[in-house]
Amino acid sequence: MGYKIASMPLPNHAKIRLWLELGDALAIAAETGRRRAHSALRPHRSASYATRRPGAESPMWNVCVTLLREELKRRGMKTQLARYLGIPRQRLHDFLTGKSRLPDAELTLRLLHWLNETRAGRNPAV
Repeated sequence: MGYKIASMPLPNHAKIRLWLELGDALAIAAETGRRRAHSALRPHRSASYATRRPGAESPMWNVCVTLLREELKRRGMKTQLARYLGIPRQRLHDFLTGKSRLPDAELTLRLLHWLNETRAGRNPAV
């Protein structure tokens, strides 16, 4: 006969092993289900965090590009701005056309500073 705990006989060892293995399998299944439920119920980022591209949804950037283009009409101004920003002239062109690249926050602030100083008749590089 088997062991007695608290005056109740335990089933033989093969049955205990079966129940322990079944318990382990259920614990693994429960943990897997918990992980899946957690990932399914986790709030996802909304579209407001998506990268915006120039277009109808970005009127401020469109105004900035329009003002920059007016200032860049004079010969050599695009090169001067690119040197001020520390970027290649082609990258500046990409920023202004909005095709493949957009400036980060620091470059955008420097663009606005350059535009403000140039429109005021001051040299922004000084």
